[in-house]
Amino acid sequence: MMNKKYLIPVVIIAIAVATVALITSNPPTSDRGKPMKVAAMLVETQVVKPQDYQIQVSSFGVVKPRTQSVLVTQASGQILSISPNFREGGFFEKGEVLVQLDDRDYQAEVKIAEAGLLLARQQLLEEQARTNQALADWQRLSNDRQPNALVLREPQLAAARAAMLSSQAKLEQANLALERTKIVAPYSGRILEKNVDVGRVVSTNSQLATIYATDYVEIRLPINNNDLALVDLPEQGNTVVAKVSFESDLIGLQKWEGQLIRTEGAIDSNSQQLYVVAQIDDPFDYQANQQMPLKIGQYLSANIAGKMLPQVLVIPTKAIYQGSYVYVVNNGKLLRREVTTRWQNSQDSVISSGLQAGDELVITSLGQVSSGTPVVVAGAAKDKASKDNRADDLNPPTPTKPHKASTSQEPQS
Repeated sequence: MMNKKYLIPVVIIAIAVATVALITSNPPTSDRGKPMKVAAMLVETQVVKPQDYQIQVSSFGVVKPRTQSVLVTQASGQILSISPNFREGGFFEKGEVLVQLDDRDYQAEVKIAEAGLLLARQQLLEEQARTNQALADWQRLSNDRQPNALVLREPQLAAARAAMLSSQAKLEQANLALERTKIVAPYSGRILEKNVDVGRVVSTNSQLATIYATDYVEIRLPINNNDLALVDLPEQGNTVVAKVSFESDLIGLQKWEGQLIRTEGAIDSNSQQLYVVAQIDDPFDYQANQQMPLKIGQYLSANIAGKMLPQVLVIPTKAIYQGSYVYVVNNGKLLRREVTTRWQNSQDSVISSGLQAGDELVITSLGQVSSGTPVVVAGAAKDKASKDNRADDLNPPTPTKPHKASTSQEPQS
Protein backbone atom coordinates (compact mmCIF):
# COMPACT_ATOMS: atom_id res chain seq x y z
CA MET A 1 0.00 0.00 0.00
CA MET A 2 1.34 3.40 -1.18
CA ASN A 3 2.41 5.75 1.49
CA LYS A 4 0.11 8.77 1.99
CA LYS A 5 3.14 10.99 1.72
CA TYR A 6 3.49 10.20 -2.01
CA LEU A 7 -0.23 9.90 -2.79
CA ILE A 8 -1.15 13.64 -2.59
CA PRO A 9 1.41 14.93 -5.20
CA VAL A 10 0.40 12.19 -7.62
CA VAL A 11 -3.26 13.22 -7.34
CA ILE A 12 -2.41 16.88 -7.96
CA ILE A 13 -0.36 16.04 -11.06
CA ALA A 14 -3.16 13.86 -12.41
CA ILE A 15 -5.70 16.65 -11.95
CA ALA A 16 -3.38 19.16 -13.73
CA VAL A 17 -2.84 16.77 -16.67
CA ALA A 18 -6.58 16.22 -17.01
CA THR A 19 -7.24 19.95 -16.95
CA VAL A 20 -4.66 20.66 -19.71
CA ALA A 21 -6.09 17.86 -21.83
CA LEU A 22 -9.60 19.26 -21.40
CA ILE A 23 -8.55 22.81 -22.44
CA THR A 24 -6.56 21.55 -25.40
CA SER A 25 -9.40 19.48 -26.71
CA ASN A 26 -11.93 22.32 -26.30
CA PRO A 27 -10.20 25.60 -27.48
CA PRO A 28 -12.16 28.89 -26.90
CA THR A 29 -14.01 30.21 -29.94
CA SER A 30 -14.04 33.98 -30.78
CA ASP A 31 -17.40 35.57 -31.31
CA ARG A 32 -16.15 38.53 -33.39
CA GLY A 33 -18.59 40.26 -35.72
CA LYS A 34 -17.84 41.44 -39.24
CA PRO A 35 -15.95 44.80 -39.47
CA MET A 36 -18.29 47.81 -39.70
CA LYS A 37 -18.42 49.61 -43.02
CA VAL A 38 -16.97 53.19 -42.84
CA ALA A 39 -19.52 55.85 -43.91
CA ALA A 40 -18.57 57.75 -47.10
CA MET A 41 -17.99 61.53 -46.87
CA LEU A 42 -20.89 63.70 -48.07
CA VAL A 43 -19.82 66.52 -50.42
CA GLU A 44 -21.44 69.09 -52.70
CA THR A 45 -20.21 69.44 -56.26
CA GLN A 46 -20.75 71.50 -59.36
CA VAL A 47 -20.05 70.60 -62.96
CA VAL A 48 -17.43 72.87 -64.55
CA LYS A 49 -18.80 74.48 -67.72
CA PRO A 50 -17.31 77.11 -70.08
CA GLN A 51 -18.94 80.53 -69.91
CA ASP A 52 -18.43 84.15 -70.94
CA TYR A 53 -17.11 86.04 -67.94
CA GLN A 54 -16.94 89.80 -67.33
CA ILE A 55 -13.81 90.78 -65.40
CA GLN A 56 -14.42 93.12 -62.46
CA VAL A 57 -11.25 94.69 -61.08
CA SER A 58 -11.52 95.90 -57.50
CA SER A 59 -9.87 99.15 -56.44
CA PHE A 60 -10.36 102.09 -54.08
CA GLY A 61 -9.78 105.80 -53.94
CA VAL A 62 -10.60 109.16 -52.39
CA VAL A 63 -12.92 111.76 -53.91
CA LYS A 64 -11.10 114.83 -55.19
CA PRO A 65 -12.45 117.88 -57.06
CA ARG A 66 -11.50 118.13 -60.71
CA THR A 67 -10.61 121.81 -60.09
CA GLN A 68 -9.79 123.43 -56.77
CA SER A 69 -8.85 127.10 -56.47
CA VAL A 70 -8.01 129.75 -53.92
CA LEU A 71 -10.22 132.80 -54.49
CA VAL A 72 -8.11 135.97 -54.12
CA THR A 73 -8.73 139.69 -54.61
CA GLN A 74 -7.16 141.73 -57.39
CA ALA A 75 -8.23 144.94 -55.71
CA SER A 76 -8.16 146.35 -52.20
CA GLY A 77 -10.83 147.83 -49.98
CA GLN A 78 -13.46 147.06 -47.41
CA ILE A 79 -15.90 144.21 -47.98
CA LEU A 80 -19.37 145.73 -48.24
CA SER A 81 -21.42 142.60 -48.90
CA ILE A 82 -21.16 138.88 -49.63
CA SER A 83 -23.43 136.45 -51.41
CA PRO A 84 -25.80 134.29 -49.31
CA ASN A 85 -24.00 131.31 -50.87
CA PHE A 86 -20.62 132.54 -49.66
CA ARG A 87 -20.59 130.09 -46.75
CA GLU A 88 -18.64 126.90 -46.15
CA GLY A 89 -20.49 124.20 -48.07
CA GLY A 90 -22.49 126.72 -50.10
CA PHE A 91 -23.09 126.14 -53.81
CA PHE A 92 -22.68 128.94 -56.36
CA GLU A 93 -23.04 129.38 -60.11
CA LYS A 94 -20.56 130.64 -62.67
CA GLY A 95 -20.60 134.45 -62.87
CA GLU A 96 -22.23 134.93 -59.47
CA VAL A 97 -20.89 137.87 -57.44
CA LEU A 98 -19.57 136.33 -54.24
CA VAL A 99 -17.92 139.39 -52.62
CA GLN A 100 -18.45 143.12 -53.22
CA LEU A 101 -15.71 145.59 -52.20
CA ASP A 102 -16.10 149.32 -51.60
CA ASP A 103 -15.65 150.74 -55.12
CA ARG A 104 -15.95 154.52 -54.61
CA ASP A 105 -12.25 155.19 -55.05
CA TYR A 106 -12.24 153.15 -58.24
CA GLN A 107 -15.24 155.01 -59.63
CA ALA A 108 -13.34 158.27 -59.08
CA GLU A 109 -10.35 156.87 -60.94
CA VAL A 110 -12.63 156.00 -63.84
CA LYS A 111 -13.93 159.55 -64.02
CA ILE A 112 -10.41 160.98 -63.92
CA ALA A 113 -9.40 158.65 -66.74
CA GLU A 114 -12.45 159.67 -68.80
CA ALA A 115 -11.54 163.33 -68.38
CA GLY A 116 -7.96 162.67 -69.43
CA LEU A 117 -9.21 160.87 -72.54
CA LEU A 118 -11.46 163.80 -73.50
CA LEU A 119 -8.53 166.21 -73.17
CA ALA A 120 -6.29 163.97 -75.26
CA ARG A 121 -8.91 163.79 -78.01
CA GLN A 122 -9.19 167.57 -78.05
CA GLN A 123 -5.43 167.98 -78.38
CA LEU A 124 -5.38 165.41 -81.18
CA LEU A 125 -8.09 167.27 -83.10
CA GLU A 126 -6.22 170.56 -82.69
CA GLU A 127 -2.99 168.99 -83.89
CA GLN A 128 -4.76 167.47 -86.91
CA ALA A 129 -6.08 170.95 -87.76
CA ARG A 130 -2.59 172.45 -87.52
CA THR A 131 -1.21 169.70 -89.73
CA ASN A 132 -3.86 170.33 -92.39
CA GLN A 133 -3.16 174.08 -92.27
CA ALA A 134 0.60 173.52 -92.61
CA LEU A 135 0.02 171.35 -95.69
CA ALA A 136 -2.20 174.01 -97.29
CA ASP A 137 0.37 176.77 -96.64
CA TRP A 138 3.18 174.65 -98.11
CA GLN A 139 1.22 173.89 -101.25
CA ARG A 140 0.54 177.62 -101.73
CA LEU A 141 4.13 178.81 -101.20
CA SER A 142 6.43 175.89 -102.03
CA ASN A 143 6.50 176.13 -105.83
CA ASP A 144 5.80 172.41 -106.17
CA ARG A 145 8.57 171.31 -103.80
CA GLN A 146 8.07 168.25 -101.52
CA PRO A 147 7.52 169.11 -97.83
CA ASN A 148 9.37 167.32 -95.04
CA ALA A 149 7.87 165.80 -91.85
CA LEU A 150 8.68 168.80 -89.68
CA VAL A 151 6.96 171.18 -92.06
CA LEU A 152 3.78 169.08 -91.97
CA ARG A 153 4.00 168.71 -88.12
CA GLU A 154 3.90 164.92 -88.34
CA PRO A 155 5.88 164.36 -85.06
CA GLN A 156 3.45 166.60 -83.17
CA LEU A 157 0.48 164.72 -84.66
CA ALA A 158 1.97 161.35 -83.67
CA ALA A 159 2.57 162.60 -80.12
CA ALA A 160 -1.06 163.72 -79.86
CA ARG A 161 -2.25 160.31 -81.06
CA ALA A 162 0.01 158.57 -78.54
CA ALA A 163 -1.33 160.75 -75.74
CA MET A 164 -4.90 159.78 -76.69
CA LEU A 165 -4.01 156.07 -76.77
CA SER A 166 -2.41 156.39 -73.35
CA SER A 167 -5.54 158.04 -72.01
CA GLN A 168 -7.67 155.25 -73.48
CA ALA A 169 -5.48 152.64 -71.78
CA LYS A 170 -5.75 154.44 -68.45
CA LEU A 171 -9.53 154.47 -68.76
CA GLU A 172 -9.60 150.75 -69.54
CA GLN A 173 -7.31 150.10 -66.60
CA ALA A 174 -9.54 152.14 -64.29
CA ASN A 175 -12.65 150.26 -65.51
CA LEU A 176 -10.87 146.93 -64.97
CA ALA A 177 -9.92 147.90 -61.42
CA LEU A 178 -13.52 148.95 -60.78
CA GLU A 179 -14.75 145.63 -62.20
CA ARG A 180 -12.40 143.73 -59.89
CA THR A 181 -14.11 145.13 -56.82
CA LYS A 182 -16.72 142.46 -57.58
CA ILE A 183 -15.26 139.01 -56.94
CA VAL A 184 -17.09 136.78 -59.43
CA ALA A 185 -17.22 132.97 -59.40
CA PRO A 186 -15.02 131.62 -62.23
CA TYR A 187 -17.08 128.41 -62.50
CA SER A 188 -20.01 126.63 -60.87
CA GLY A 189 -18.78 125.22 -57.61
CA ARG A 190 -18.88 125.02 -53.86
CA ILE A 191 -17.17 126.77 -50.95
CA LEU A 192 -14.69 124.51 -49.19
CA GLU A 193 -13.28 127.10 -46.76
CA LYS A 194 -14.17 130.76 -46.15
CA ASN A 195 -11.54 133.19 -44.81
CA VAL A 196 -13.26 136.63 -44.75
CA ASP A 197 -16.59 138.24 -43.97
CA VAL A 198 -18.42 141.57 -44.25
CA GLY A 199 -16.56 144.61 -42.90
CA ARG A 200 -13.06 143.27 -43.29
CA VAL A 201 -10.52 145.37 -45.20
CA VAL A 202 -8.54 143.32 -47.68
CA SER A 203 -5.57 144.12 -49.83
CA THR A 204 -4.57 142.88 -53.25
CA ASN A 205 -3.96 139.11 -53.39
CA SER A 206 -5.76 138.49 -50.09
CA GLN A 207 -7.17 134.95 -49.88
CA LEU A 208 -10.95 135.07 -49.59
CA ALA A 209 -11.93 131.39 -49.80
CA THR A 210 -11.05 127.96 -51.17
CA ILE A 211 -13.50 126.75 -53.81
CA TYR A 212 -13.88 123.72 -56.06
CA ALA A 213 -15.86 122.82 -59.18
CA THR A 214 -18.97 120.67 -58.86
CA ASP A 215 -19.64 119.53 -62.43
CA TYR A 216 -17.76 116.30 -61.75
CA VAL A 217 -15.27 114.82 -59.29
CA GLU A 218 -12.26 112.58 -59.84
CA ILE A 219 -11.08 109.45 -58.05
CA ARG A 220 -7.52 108.18 -58.39
CA LEU A 221 -7.57 104.37 -58.53
CA PRO A 222 -4.60 101.97 -58.32
CA ILE A 223 -4.67 98.86 -60.54
CA ASN A 224 -2.77 95.68 -59.71
CA ASN A 225 -0.07 94.96 -62.26
CA ASN A 226 -1.58 91.52 -62.98
CA ASP A 227 -4.90 93.17 -63.91
CA LEU A 228 -3.54 95.76 -66.37
CA ALA A 229 -3.93 93.45 -69.38
CA LEU A 230 -7.57 92.78 -68.46
CA VAL A 231 -8.70 96.44 -68.43
CA ASP A 232 -9.26 98.75 -71.41
CA LEU A 233 -7.09 101.64 -70.29
CA PRO A 234 -8.00 105.13 -71.55
CA GLU A 235 -4.75 105.64 -73.42
CA GLN A 236 -4.36 107.73 -76.57
CA GLY A 237 -6.23 106.19 -79.48
CA ASN A 238 -8.37 103.91 -77.31
CA THR A 239 -12.02 104.89 -77.75
CA VAL A 240 -13.36 102.24 -75.32
CA VAL A 241 -14.38 103.80 -72.03
CA ALA A 242 -14.42 101.42 -69.07
CA LYS A 243 -17.34 101.85 -66.67
CA VAL A 244 -16.71 102.05 -62.94
CA SER A 245 -19.14 101.30 -60.10
CA PHE A 246 -18.52 103.03 -56.78
CA GLU A 247 -19.85 102.22 -53.31
CA SER A 248 -19.64 103.84 -49.90
CA ASP A 249 -21.15 103.00 -46.51
CA LEU A 250 -20.48 106.41 -44.96
CA ILE A 251 -24.22 107.21 -44.82
CA GLY A 252 -25.81 103.85 -45.43
CA LEU A 253 -24.97 101.97 -48.61
CA GLN A 254 -24.69 104.43 -51.50
CA LYS A 255 -23.73 103.76 -55.11
CA TRP A 256 -22.53 105.88 -58.01
CA GLU A 257 -21.66 105.18 -61.64
CA GLY A 258 -18.60 106.66 -63.34
CA GLN A 259 -16.04 106.00 -66.03
CA LEU A 260 -12.29 106.05 -66.59
CA ILE A 261 -11.08 109.25 -68.24
CA ARG A 262 -7.29 109.02 -68.26
CA THR A 263 -4.23 107.07 -67.19
CA GLU A 264 -1.41 108.67 -65.24
CA GLY A 265 1.81 109.09 -67.15
CA ALA A 266 4.11 107.24 -64.75
CA ILE A 267 4.18 104.33 -62.33
CA ASP A 268 3.70 105.40 -58.72
CA SER A 269 7.13 105.32 -57.06
CA ASN A 270 5.78 104.19 -53.69
CA SER A 271 3.40 101.38 -54.67
CA GLN A 272 4.96 100.52 -58.05
CA GLN A 273 1.47 100.44 -59.50
CA LEU A 274 -0.23 102.29 -62.32
CA TYR A 275 -3.00 104.69 -61.33
CA VAL A 276 -6.01 105.53 -63.46
CA VAL A 277 -8.42 108.41 -62.92
CA ALA A 278 -12.19 107.97 -62.97
CA GLN A 279 -14.84 110.66 -62.89
CA ILE A 280 -18.39 110.85 -61.51
CA ASP A 281 -20.67 113.38 -63.20
CA ASP A 282 -23.02 115.58 -61.17
CA PRO A 283 -22.02 114.03 -57.83
CA PHE A 284 -23.75 116.76 -55.81
CA ASP A 285 -27.13 116.68 -57.58
CA TYR A 286 -29.46 115.34 -54.88
CA GLN A 287 -32.53 115.40 -57.12
CA ALA A 288 -30.90 113.29 -59.80
CA ASN A 289 -29.13 110.80 -57.51
CA GLN A 290 -31.77 110.61 -54.74
CA GLN A 291 -29.03 110.21 -52.14
CA MET A 292 -26.69 112.32 -50.09
CA PRO A 293 -24.11 114.22 -52.17
CA LEU A 294 -20.52 113.05 -52.25
CA LYS A 295 -18.02 114.66 -49.92
CA ILE A 296 -14.54 115.75 -50.89
CA GLY A 297 -12.10 113.35 -49.25
CA GLN A 298 -14.70 110.56 -49.00
CA TYR A 299 -13.35 107.02 -49.35
CA LEU A 300 -14.95 104.91 -52.11
CA SER A 301 -14.54 101.29 -53.14
CA ALA A 302 -14.60 100.74 -56.91
CA ASN A 303 -15.25 97.94 -59.39
CA ILE A 304 -13.76 98.59 -62.81
CA ALA A 305 -15.43 96.76 -65.70
CA GLY A 306 -12.65 94.82 -67.41
CA LYS A 307 -12.61 92.77 -70.59
CA MET A 308 -15.12 90.06 -71.45
CA LEU A 309 -13.38 86.65 -71.47
CA PRO A 310 -15.12 84.25 -73.88
CA GLN A 311 -15.80 80.63 -72.89
CA VAL A 312 -13.55 80.29 -69.85
CA LEU A 313 -13.78 78.00 -66.83
CA VAL A 314 -14.87 79.89 -63.71
CA ILE A 315 -14.99 78.27 -60.27
CA PRO A 316 -15.52 79.59 -56.73
CA THR A 317 -12.30 80.83 -55.18
CA LYS A 318 -13.15 79.02 -51.93
CA ALA A 319 -12.82 75.68 -53.80
CA ILE A 320 -9.06 76.28 -54.30
CA TYR A 321 -6.77 75.09 -51.50
CA GLN A 322 -3.49 76.85 -50.76
CA GLY A 323 -3.93 78.66 -54.07
CA SER A 324 -2.78 75.65 -56.09
CA TYR A 325 -5.13 72.63 -56.09
CA VAL A 326 -8.77 71.56 -56.04
CA TYR A 327 -10.71 68.33 -55.45
CA VAL A 328 -12.86 66.62 -58.07
CA VAL A 329 -15.07 63.54 -57.80
CA ASN A 330 -14.41 60.62 -60.14
CA ASN A 331 -16.24 57.29 -59.72
CA GLY A 332 -17.21 58.13 -56.16
CA LYS A 333 -13.70 59.03 -55.04
CA LEU A 334 -11.86 62.27 -54.42
CA LEU A 335 -9.05 63.22 -56.78
CA ARG A 336 -6.66 66.10 -56.20
CA ARG A 337 -5.96 68.37 -59.20
CA GLU A 338 -3.26 71.02 -59.50
CA VAL A 339 -4.68 74.15 -61.16
CA THR A 340 -3.34 77.42 -62.54
CA THR A 341 -5.45 80.58 -62.25
CA ARG A 342 -5.51 83.27 -64.93
CA TRP A 343 -7.36 85.77 -62.72
CA GLN A 344 -9.23 85.69 -59.44
CA ASN A 345 -10.92 87.81 -56.83
CA SER A 346 -12.47 86.92 -53.49
CA GLN A 347 -15.46 85.18 -55.13
CA ASP A 348 -14.47 83.82 -58.55
CA SER A 349 -11.36 82.33 -60.15
CA VAL A 350 -10.73 81.95 -63.87
CA ILE A 351 -8.83 78.68 -64.46
CA SER A 352 -6.27 78.50 -67.25
CA SER A 353 -5.12 74.88 -66.73
CA GLY A 354 -5.79 71.86 -64.51
CA LEU A 355 -9.54 71.48 -65.11
CA GLN A 356 -11.63 70.52 -68.10
CA ALA A 357 -15.24 71.09 -69.03
CA GLY A 358 -17.42 68.45 -67.41
CA ASP A 359 -15.25 67.88 -64.33
CA GLU A 360 -17.25 67.49 -61.10
CA LEU A 361 -15.68 70.05 -58.77
CA VAL A 362 -16.02 69.70 -55.00
CA ILE A 363 -17.23 72.97 -53.47
CA THR A 364 -17.54 71.70 -49.88
CA SER A 365 -14.73 72.85 -47.58
CA LEU A 366 -12.68 69.74 -46.86
CA GLY A 367 -9.32 70.76 -45.46
CA GLN A 368 -6.58 68.14 -45.77
CA VAL A 369 -8.10 65.03 -47.38
CA SER A 370 -6.22 62.27 -49.18
CA SER A 371 -6.89 61.42 -52.80
CA GLY A 372 -8.94 58.26 -53.19
CA THR A 373 -11.21 58.99 -50.24
CA PRO A 374 -14.70 57.62 -51.00
CA VAL A 375 -17.39 60.29 -51.12
CA VAL A 376 -21.08 60.60 -51.78
CA VAL A 377 -22.33 63.58 -53.76
CA ALA A 378 -25.10 65.40 -51.91
CA GLY A 379 -27.46 65.48 -54.86
CA ALA A 380 -26.87 61.81 -55.67
CA ALA A 381 -27.49 60.83 -52.03
CA LYS A 382 -30.81 62.69 -52.08
CA ASP A 383 -31.81 61.05 -55.36
CA LYS A 384 -30.96 57.59 -53.97
CA ALA A 385 -32.95 58.25 -50.82
CA SER A 386 -35.95 59.44 -52.82
CA LYS A 387 -35.76 56.37 -55.07
CA ASP A 388 -35.68 54.09 -52.03
CA ASN A 389 -38.70 55.87 -50.59
CA ARG A 390 -40.60 55.51 -53.87
CA ALA A 391 -39.71 51.80 -53.98
CA ASP A 392 -41.02 51.35 -50.45
CA ASP A 393 -44.25 53.11 -51.41
CA LEU A 394 -44.72 50.87 -54.47
CA ASN A 395 -43.87 47.63 -52.60
CA PRO A 396 -45.21 47.92 -49.06
CA PRO A 397 -44.25 45.05 -46.69
CA THR A 398 -46.80 42.19 -46.41
CA PRO A 399 -48.40 42.28 -42.97
CA THR A 400 -48.08 39.05 -40.97
CA LYS A 401 -51.17 37.47 -39.53
CA PRO A 402 -51.24 37.34 -35.71
CA HIS A 403 -51.13 33.81 -34.21
CA LYS A 404 -53.95 33.00 -31.89
CA ALA A 405 -52.82 31.54 -28.58
CA SER A 406 -54.22 28.04 -28.04
CA THR A 407 -55.84 27.43 -24.68
CA SER A 408 -56.17 24.01 -23.17
CA GLN A 409 -58.94 23.17 -20.74
CA GLU A 410 -58.39 20.72 -18.03
CA PRO A 411 -61.02 18.08 -17.77
CA GLN A 412 -63.40 18.73 -15.01
CA SER A 413 -63.45 16.15 -12.40
